[in-house]
Amino acid sequence: MTAHTVKPLFSIVVLTLTLVVATLFISRPSPLSQFSLSPATPSGKYDIWSVQRLVEWRPCKWWLDGDLTALPAESNGYIRVDCYGGLNQMRRDFCDGVGVARLLNATLVLPRFEVAAYWNESSGFADVFDVDYFIQQMNGYVKVVKDLPPEIASREPFRVDTSKRKGQFDYIESVLPSLFEHHYISITPAMSQRRDRYPLHAKSALCQACYNALRLTKALEKKGAELLQAIPKPFLSLHLRFEPDMVAYSQCQFPSLSPASLESVDAVRGDRKPWTGEMATIWRKRGKCPLTPSETTFILQSLSIPTDTNIYLAAGDGLMEIEGLTSVYTNVFTKSSLLSGEDFTNMHGNTKAALDYYVSINSDSYMATYFGNMDKMVAAMRAFNGMSKTLFLSRRAFAEFSSQGLKGRELMEALWKAHSNDFAMGRGYALPDCFCEFKL
Repeated sequence: MTAHTVKPLFSIVVLTLTLVVATLFISRPSPLSQFSLSPATPSGKYDIWSVQRLVEWRPCKWWLDGDLTALPAESNGYIRVDCYGGLNQMRRDFCDGVGVARLLNATLVLPRFEVAAYWNESSGFADVFDVDYFIQQMNGYVKVVKDLPPEIASREPFRVDTSKRKGQFDYIESVLPSLFEHHYISITPAMSQRRDRYPLHAKSALCQACYNALRLTKALEKKGAELLQAIPKPFLSLHLRFEPDMVAYSQCQFPSLSPASLESVDAVRGDRKPWTGEMATIWRKRGKCPLTPSETTFILQSLSIPTDTNIYLAAGDGLMEIEGLTSVYTNVFTKSSLLSGEDFTNMHGNTKAALDYYVSINSDSYMATYFGNMDKMVAAMRAFNGMSKTLFLSRRAFAEFSSQGLKGRELMEALWKAHSNDFAMGRGYALPDCFCEFKL
Protein backbone atom coordinates (compact mmCIF):
# COMPACT_ATOMS: atom_id res chain seq x y z
CA MET A 1 0.00 0.00 0.00
CA THR A 2 2.84 2.39 0.91
CA ALA A 3 4.72 1.62 -2.28
CA HIS A 4 1.66 2.40 -4.39
CA THR A 5 1.21 5.76 -2.57
CA VAL A 6 4.85 6.85 -3.04
CA LYS A 7 4.92 6.28 -6.78
CA PRO A 8 2.07 8.73 -7.66
CA LEU A 9 3.48 11.25 -5.20
CA PHE A 10 6.92 11.01 -6.83
CA SER A 11 5.36 11.50 -10.29
CA ILE A 12 3.53 14.63 -9.10
CA VAL A 13 6.73 16.12 -7.68
CA VAL A 14 8.67 15.44 -10.90
CA LEU A 15 5.87 16.91 -13.03
CA THR A 16 5.71 20.04 -10.85
CA LEU A 17 9.49 20.60 -11.04
CA THR A 18 9.40 20.12 -14.82
CA LEU A 19 6.68 22.75 -15.21
CA VAL A 20 8.57 25.21 -12.99
CA VAL A 21 11.80 24.77 -14.99
CA ALA A 22 9.93 25.06 -18.30
CA THR A 23 8.21 28.25 -17.14
CA LEU A 24 11.54 29.80 -16.10
CA PHE A 25 13.12 28.85 -19.42
CA ILE A 26 10.30 30.24 -21.53
CA SER A 27 10.11 33.49 -19.57
CA ARG A 28 13.88 34.00 -19.53
CA PRO A 29 14.75 37.31 -21.24
CA SER A 30 16.71 37.34 -24.49
CA PRO A 31 20.35 38.45 -24.36
CA LEU A 32 19.26 41.84 -25.70
CA SER A 33 16.28 42.44 -23.44
CA GLN A 34 18.35 43.25 -20.40
CA PHE A 35 20.11 46.01 -22.32
CA SER A 36 17.38 47.36 -24.63
CA LEU A 37 15.26 49.99 -23.02
CA SER A 38 11.51 49.87 -22.62
CA PRO A 39 9.32 50.26 -25.74
CA ALA A 40 8.05 53.37 -24.01
CA THR A 41 11.45 54.96 -24.52
CA PRO A 42 10.49 57.09 -27.59
CA SER A 43 8.67 59.42 -25.24
CA GLY A 44 10.98 58.95 -22.26
CA LYS A 45 14.26 60.48 -21.19
CA TYR A 46 16.57 57.85 -22.75
CA ASP A 47 17.88 58.02 -26.30
CA ILE A 48 19.32 55.36 -28.58
CA TRP A 49 22.86 55.94 -27.29
CA SER A 50 21.74 54.73 -23.85
CA VAL A 51 21.43 51.17 -25.16
CA GLN A 52 24.33 49.06 -23.94
CA ARG A 53 26.35 47.54 -26.74
CA LEU A 54 27.12 43.84 -26.85
CA VAL A 55 29.35 43.89 -29.92
CA GLU A 56 31.63 46.48 -31.47
CA TRP A 57 34.07 46.67 -34.37
CA ARG A 58 37.78 47.21 -33.78
CA PRO A 59 40.84 47.09 -36.05
CA CYS A 60 41.94 43.47 -36.43
CA LYS A 61 45.09 42.51 -34.55
CA TRP A 62 46.56 40.77 -37.59
CA TRP A 63 46.74 44.20 -39.20
CA LEU A 64 47.78 46.48 -36.33
CA ASP A 65 50.05 44.05 -34.47
CA GLY A 66 51.11 41.77 -37.30
CA ASP A 67 54.67 41.48 -38.54
CA LEU A 68 55.27 43.15 -41.90
CA THR A 69 56.35 40.88 -44.72
CA ALA A 70 59.54 42.42 -46.11
CA LEU A 71 59.15 44.06 -49.50
CA PRO A 72 61.04 42.28 -52.30
CA ALA A 73 64.26 43.98 -53.36
CA GLU A 74 63.06 44.43 -56.95
CA SER A 75 59.71 45.81 -58.06
CA ASN A 76 57.79 44.27 -60.96
CA GLY A 77 56.86 47.70 -62.35
CA TYR A 78 54.67 50.71 -61.68
CA ILE A 79 50.91 50.92 -61.11
CA ARG A 80 48.73 54.01 -61.20
CA VAL A 81 45.20 53.79 -59.84
CA ASP A 82 42.69 55.84 -61.86
CA CYS A 83 39.80 56.92 -59.64
CA TYR A 84 36.33 58.10 -60.68
CA GLY A 85 33.21 59.45 -59.00
CA GLY A 86 32.92 61.37 -55.74
CA LEU A 87 35.74 61.76 -53.24
CA ASN A 88 34.86 58.76 -51.08
CA GLN A 89 34.36 56.46 -54.05
CA MET A 90 37.77 57.51 -55.38
CA ARG A 91 39.29 56.96 -51.95
CA ARG A 92 37.76 53.48 -51.80
CA ASP A 93 39.13 52.58 -55.23
CA PHE A 94 42.57 53.94 -54.36
CA CYS A 95 42.70 51.89 -51.15
CA ASP A 96 41.93 48.77 -53.17
CA GLY A 97 44.58 49.76 -55.68
CA VAL A 98 47.16 49.93 -52.89
CA GLY A 99 46.33 46.33 -52.01
CA VAL A 100 46.69 45.32 -55.67
CA ALA A 101 50.07 47.05 -55.93
CA ARG A 102 51.36 45.12 -52.91
CA LEU A 103 49.86 41.88 -54.23
CA LEU A 104 51.70 42.29 -57.54
CA ASN A 105 54.91 43.60 -55.95
CA ALA A 106 54.53 46.86 -57.86
CA THR A 107 55.63 50.39 -57.07
CA LEU A 108 52.64 52.66 -56.53
CA VAL A 109 52.39 55.91 -58.44
CA LEU A 110 50.23 58.69 -56.99
CA PRO A 111 46.67 58.15 -58.25
CA ARG A 112 44.81 60.12 -60.87
CA PHE A 113 41.56 61.62 -59.64
CA GLU A 114 38.83 62.24 -62.19
CA VAL A 115 38.24 65.82 -63.29
CA ALA A 116 34.45 65.91 -63.54
CA ALA A 117 32.10 68.77 -64.29
CA TYR A 118 29.24 66.74 -62.77
CA TRP A 119 30.92 66.83 -59.34
CA ASN A 120 32.08 70.47 -59.80
CA GLU A 121 35.53 69.00 -59.44
CA SER A 122 39.01 69.85 -60.61
CA SER A 123 41.16 68.98 -57.58
CA GLY A 124 43.61 66.09 -57.63
CA PHE A 125 44.91 63.68 -55.02
CA ALA A 126 47.55 66.11 -53.72
CA ASP A 127 44.92 68.85 -53.34
CA VAL A 128 43.02 66.71 -50.84
CA PHE A 129 45.50 64.39 -49.14
CA ASP A 130 48.91 64.95 -47.53
CA VAL A 131 51.23 63.18 -49.99
CA ASP A 132 54.37 63.19 -47.84
CA TYR A 133 52.48 61.81 -44.85
CA PHE A 134 50.98 59.06 -47.01
CA ILE A 135 54.36 57.98 -48.35
CA GLN A 136 55.84 57.99 -44.85
CA GLN A 137 53.02 55.91 -43.36
CA MET A 138 53.16 53.36 -46.18
CA ASN A 139 56.86 52.69 -45.65
CA GLY A 140 57.32 48.93 -45.34
CA TYR A 141 53.84 48.20 -46.75
CA VAL A 142 54.30 49.26 -50.35
CA LYS A 143 56.76 51.49 -52.20
CA VAL A 144 55.25 54.81 -53.31
CA VAL A 145 56.85 57.38 -55.63
CA LYS A 146 55.93 60.94 -56.52
CA ASP A 147 57.85 60.90 -59.80
CA LEU A 148 58.48 58.24 -62.39
CA PRO A 149 61.89 57.45 -63.95
CA PRO A 150 62.54 59.57 -67.09
CA GLU A 151 62.26 56.58 -69.45
CA ILE A 152 58.69 55.94 -68.22
CA ALA A 153 57.47 59.42 -67.30
CA SER A 154 57.20 60.47 -70.94
CA ARG A 155 54.42 57.99 -71.75
CA GLU A 156 50.97 57.14 -70.49
CA PRO A 157 50.49 53.86 -68.63
CA PHE A 158 49.05 50.82 -70.39
CA ARG A 159 45.41 50.63 -69.38
CA VAL A 160 44.31 47.26 -67.97
CA ASP A 161 40.52 46.97 -67.96
CA THR A 162 39.25 45.23 -64.84
CA SER A 163 35.80 46.86 -64.79
CA LYS A 164 33.91 43.99 -66.43
CA ARG A 165 35.59 41.12 -64.61
CA LYS A 166 33.25 39.00 -62.52
CA GLY A 167 33.50 36.14 -60.07
CA GLN A 168 36.84 34.77 -58.91
CA PHE A 169 38.98 37.38 -60.64
CA ASP A 170 42.70 36.83 -60.07
CA TYR A 171 44.98 39.87 -60.39
CA ILE A 172 48.10 37.74 -60.51
CA GLU A 173 46.84 35.71 -63.46
CA SER A 174 45.07 38.55 -65.30
CA VAL A 175 47.05 41.73 -64.56
CA LEU A 176 50.59 40.70 -63.64
CA PRO A 177 51.46 39.63 -67.24
CA SER A 178 50.62 43.18 -68.46
CA LEU A 179 52.76 44.65 -65.68
CA PHE A 180 55.72 42.50 -66.76
CA GLU A 181 55.21 43.42 -70.40
CA HIS A 182 54.61 47.17 -70.12
CA HIS A 183 56.29 47.99 -66.75
CA TYR A 184 53.78 50.81 -66.21
CA ILE A 185 50.05 50.14 -66.08
CA SER A 186 46.87 51.79 -64.78
CA ILE A 187 43.85 50.09 -63.24
CA THR A 188 40.53 50.94 -61.60
CA PRO A 189 39.62 48.14 -59.16
CA ALA A 190 36.03 47.01 -59.59
CA MET A 191 33.66 46.09 -56.77
CA SER A 192 33.02 42.62 -58.23
CA GLN A 193 36.55 41.41 -57.46
CA ARG A 194 37.63 43.74 -54.68
CA ARG A 195 40.15 42.09 -52.30
CA ASP A 196 39.67 38.75 -54.02
CA ARG A 197 42.34 36.24 -52.93
CA TYR A 198 44.43 38.85 -51.12
CA PRO A 199 47.11 37.44 -48.81
CA LEU A 200 47.48 39.15 -45.43
CA HIS A 201 50.40 41.34 -46.48
CA ALA A 202 48.30 42.83 -49.32
CA LYS A 203 45.29 43.29 -47.03
CA SER A 204 47.52 44.99 -44.47
CA ALA A 205 48.70 47.45 -47.11
CA LEU A 206 45.08 48.23 -48.02
CA CYS A 207 44.08 48.73 -44.37
CA GLN A 208 47.12 50.87 -43.60
CA ALA A 209 46.44 53.08 -46.62
CA CYS A 210 42.76 53.62 -45.85
CA TYR A 211 42.83 54.16 -42.10
CA ASN A 212 46.33 55.22 -41.11
CA ALA A 213 47.94 56.90 -44.10
CA LEU A 214 45.29 59.04 -45.81
CA ARG A 215 45.28 62.35 -43.96
CA LEU A 216 43.82 65.56 -45.33
CA THR A 217 46.20 68.34 -46.33
CA LYS A 218 47.12 70.81 -43.62
CA ALA A 219 45.03 73.49 -45.35
CA LEU A 220 41.94 71.27 -45.44
CA GLU A 221 42.43 70.09 -41.86
CA LYS A 222 42.68 73.72 -40.77
CA LYS A 223 39.46 74.55 -42.59
CA GLY A 224 37.81 71.44 -41.14
CA ALA A 225 38.94 72.41 -37.61
CA GLU A 226 37.45 75.89 -38.10
CA LEU A 227 34.17 74.35 -39.23
CA LEU A 228 34.20 71.91 -36.32
CA GLN A 229 34.84 74.75 -33.88
CA ALA A 230 31.88 76.72 -35.22
CA ILE A 231 29.35 73.94 -34.56
CA PRO A 232 27.70 74.11 -31.11
CA LYS A 233 28.57 71.12 -28.93
CA PRO A 234 27.62 68.39 -28.44
CA PHE A 235 26.29 67.66 -31.90
CA LEU A 236 25.06 64.91 -34.18
CA SER A 237 26.44 64.69 -37.71
CA LEU A 238 23.61 63.54 -39.97
CA HIS A 239 24.40 62.32 -43.48
CA LEU A 240 21.07 62.86 -45.20
CA ARG A 241 20.77 61.79 -48.83
CA PHE A 242 17.75 63.04 -50.72
CA GLU A 243 19.04 64.76 -53.85
CA PRO A 244 17.18 64.62 -57.20
CA ASP A 245 19.70 62.30 -58.87
CA MET A 246 19.63 59.85 -55.98
CA VAL A 247 15.84 59.75 -55.90
CA ALA A 248 15.73 59.24 -59.67
CA TYR A 249 18.38 56.50 -59.53
CA SER A 250 16.46 54.64 -56.80
CA GLN A 251 13.48 54.10 -59.15
CA CYS A 252 11.13 54.72 -56.23
CA GLN A 253 7.86 56.63 -56.24
CA PHE A 254 7.44 59.64 -53.95
CA PRO A 255 4.00 61.05 -54.83
CA SER A 256 3.91 63.32 -51.76
CA LEU A 257 6.85 65.45 -52.90
CA SER A 258 6.27 69.08 -53.79
CA PRO A 259 5.79 69.95 -57.49
CA ALA A 260 9.23 71.62 -57.53
CA SER A 261 10.92 68.49 -56.15
CA LEU A 262 9.07 66.21 -58.58
CA GLU A 263 10.16 68.43 -61.45
CA SER A 264 13.79 68.26 -60.27
CA VAL A 265 13.65 64.47 -60.14
CA ASP A 266 12.04 64.17 -63.59
CA ALA A 267 14.75 66.43 -65.04
CA VAL A 268 17.48 63.90 -64.17
CA ARG A 269 15.53 60.65 -64.37
CA GLY A 270 16.45 59.71 -67.93
CA ASP A 271 15.51 56.11 -68.72
CA ARG A 272 15.27 55.03 -65.07
CA LYS A 273 11.50 54.99 -64.72
CA PRO A 274 10.07 54.32 -61.24
CA TRP A 275 8.73 50.87 -60.45
CA THR A 276 4.95 50.53 -60.28
CA GLY A 277 2.46 48.06 -58.86
CA GLU A 278 3.67 45.04 -56.89
CA MET A 279 7.30 45.59 -57.92
CA ALA A 280 7.24 49.05 -56.35
CA THR A 281 6.09 47.54 -53.05
CA ILE A 282 8.74 44.80 -53.14
CA TRP A 283 11.46 47.32 -54.05
CA ARG A 284 10.57 49.61 -51.16
CA LYS A 285 10.32 46.75 -48.64
CA ARG A 286 13.83 45.66 -49.64
CA GLY A 287 15.11 49.02 -48.39
CA LYS A 288 15.92 50.42 -51.83
CA CYS A 289 14.15 53.75 -51.37
CA PRO A 290 15.94 56.70 -49.72
CA LEU A 291 14.40 58.17 -46.61
CA THR A 292 12.80 61.57 -47.07
CA PRO A 293 13.72 64.31 -44.57
CA SER A 294 10.26 63.88 -42.98
CA GLU A 295 10.76 60.12 -42.61
CA THR A 296 14.23 60.74 -41.20
CA THR A 297 12.73 63.13 -38.66
CA PHE A 298 10.17 60.53 -37.61
CA ILE A 299 12.91 57.94 -37.03
CA LEU A 300 15.02 60.41 -35.05
CA GLN A 301 12.04 61.07 -32.80
CA SER A 302 11.44 57.31 -32.51
CA LEU A 303 15.02 57.00 -31.24
CA SER A 304 14.33 59.76 -28.68
CA ILE A 305 16.78 62.20 -30.21
CA PRO A 306 15.72 65.51 -28.60
CA THR A 307 14.38 68.11 -30.99
CA ASP A 308 16.82 70.70 -29.63
CA THR A 309 19.81 68.54 -30.64
CA ASN A 310 22.53 70.37 -32.54
CA ILE A 311 22.68 68.72 -35.97
CA TYR A 312 25.40 69.21 -38.57
CA LEU A 313 23.91 68.35 -41.94
CA ALA A 314 26.57 66.46 -43.89
CA ALA A 315 24.92 66.61 -47.28
CA GLY A 316 25.62 67.52 -50.86
CA ASP A 317 24.11 70.34 -52.85
CA GLY A 318 20.48 70.17 -53.94
CA LEU A 319 18.97 68.43 -50.92
CA MET A 320 15.18 68.37 -51.38
CA GLU A 321 12.33 68.74 -48.88
CA ILE A 322 14.71 69.78 -46.10
CA GLU A 323 11.84 71.57 -44.31
CA GLY A 324 10.65 68.13 -43.24
CA LEU A 325 13.68 68.07 -40.93
CA THR A 326 14.22 71.71 -40.00
CA SER A 327 10.58 72.31 -39.03
CA VAL A 328 11.05 69.87 -36.12
CA TYR A 329 14.80 69.95 -35.46
CA THR A 330 15.55 73.64 -35.45
CA ASN A 331 19.26 73.61 -34.56
CA VAL A 332 20.50 72.45 -37.95
CA PHE A 333 23.85 73.71 -39.29
CA THR A 334 25.37 73.39 -42.74
CA LYS A 335 28.67 74.26 -44.40
CA SER A 336 27.07 77.15 -46.23
CA SER A 337 25.67 78.63 -43.00
CA LEU A 338 28.94 78.35 -41.07
CA LEU A 339 31.51 79.29 -43.73
CA SER A 340 31.91 82.67 -45.36
CA GLY A 341 30.26 83.13 -48.72
CA GLU A 342 33.58 83.40 -50.58
CA ASP A 343 34.99 80.31 -48.87
CA PHE A 344 31.97 78.23 -49.76
CA THR A 345 31.67 79.54 -53.33
CA ASN A 346 35.28 78.67 -54.15
CA MET A 347 35.01 75.09 -52.91
CA HIS A 348 35.01 72.16 -55.31
CA GLY A 349 33.09 68.95 -54.74
CA ASN A 350 36.04 67.06 -53.22
CA THR A 351 36.73 69.89 -50.77
CA LYS A 352 33.11 69.93 -49.55
CA ALA A 353 33.09 66.14 -49.21
CA ALA A 354 36.40 66.24 -47.32
CA LEU A 355 35.00 68.75 -44.83
CA ASP A 356 31.86 66.66 -44.27
CA TYR A 357 34.09 63.65 -43.69
CA TYR A 358 36.34 65.54 -41.24
CA VAL A 359 33.40 66.84 -39.21
CA SER A 360 31.65 63.45 -39.21
CA ILE A 361 34.62 61.46 -37.90
CA ASN A 362 35.01 64.03 -35.11
CA SER A 363 31.34 64.49 -34.20
CA ASP A 364 29.87 63.35 -30.88
CA SER A 365 27.54 61.03 -32.77
CA TYR A 366 26.91 60.08 -36.40
CA MET A 367 23.82 58.88 -38.23
CA ALA A 368 23.27 58.18 -41.90
CA THR A 369 20.16 57.57 -43.96
CA TYR A 370 22.14 55.65 -46.55
CA PHE A 371 25.09 53.25 -46.56
CA GLY A 372 27.23 54.76 -49.30
CA ASN A 373 30.96 55.22 -49.69
CA MET A 374 31.20 58.13 -47.27
CA ASP A 375 29.17 56.30 -44.62
CA LYS A 376 31.38 53.21 -44.84
CA MET A 377 34.53 55.31 -44.55
CA VAL A 378 33.20 57.42 -41.66
CA ALA A 379 31.96 54.33 -39.79
CA ALA A 380 35.34 52.68 -40.20
CA MET A 381 37.30 55.72 -39.01
CA ARG A 382 35.00 56.19 -36.02
CA ALA A 383 35.47 52.51 -35.14
CA PHE A 384 39.23 52.93 -35.59
CA ASN A 385 39.16 55.86 -33.16
CA GLY A 386 36.94 54.03 -30.64
CA MET A 387 33.87 56.24 -31.22
CA SER A 388 30.82 54.02 -30.78
CA LYS A 389 27.93 56.43 -31.31
CA THR A 390 27.40 55.51 -34.95
CA LEU A 391 24.11 54.31 -36.44
CA PHE A 392 22.62 53.73 -39.87
CA LEU A 393 18.90 54.42 -40.09
CA SER A 394 17.10 51.41 -41.52
CA ARG A 395 15.17 52.10 -44.70
CA ARG A 396 14.13 48.45 -44.79
CA ALA A 397 12.66 48.52 -41.27
CA PHE A 398 10.76 51.75 -41.94
CA ALA A 399 9.30 50.38 -45.18
CA GLU A 400 8.44 46.98 -43.67
CA PHE A 401 6.70 48.37 -40.60
CA SER A 402 4.86 51.00 -42.64
CA SER A 403 3.62 48.34 -45.05
CA GLN A 404 2.18 46.45 -42.07
CA GLY A 405 -0.01 49.47 -41.34
CA LEU A 406 1.88 50.60 -38.26
CA LYS A 407 1.53 54.31 -37.55
CA GLY A 408 2.24 56.82 -34.83
CA ARG A 409 3.18 55.33 -31.48
CA GLU A 410 3.19 51.71 -32.72
CA LEU A 411 5.52 52.57 -35.58
CA MET A 412 7.82 54.49 -33.23
CA GLU A 413 8.06 51.52 -30.85
CA ALA A 414 8.81 49.10 -33.69
CA LEU A 415 11.53 51.40 -35.07
CA TRP A 416 13.02 51.82 -31.60
CA LYS A 417 13.25 48.06 -31.12
CA ALA A 418 14.80 47.45 -34.55
CA HIS A 419 17.42 50.19 -34.21
CA SER A 420 18.28 49.48 -30.57
CA ASN A 421 18.94 45.84 -31.45
CA ASP A 422 21.08 46.87 -34.42
CA PHE A 423 23.05 49.29 -32.25
CA ALA A 424 23.56 46.77 -29.45
CA MET A 425 24.77 44.06 -31.82
CA GLY A 426 26.83 46.36 -34.07
CA ARG A 427 24.84 45.30 -37.12
CA GLY A 428 24.96 47.11 -40.42
CA TYR A 429 28.54 48.34 -40.28
CA ALA A 430 29.92 45.99 -42.96
CA LEU A 431 33.58 46.40 -41.95
CA PRO A 432 34.92 42.86 -42.34
CA ASP A 433 38.09 43.58 -44.30
CA CYS A 434 40.18 45.46 -41.73
CA PHE A 435 37.96 45.30 -38.64
CA CYS A 436 36.90 42.40 -36.43
CA GLU A 437 33.91 41.91 -34.14
CA PHE A 438 34.60 42.02 -30.41
CA LYS A 439 32.03 40.88 -27.88
CA LEU A 440 31.75 43.25 -24.92
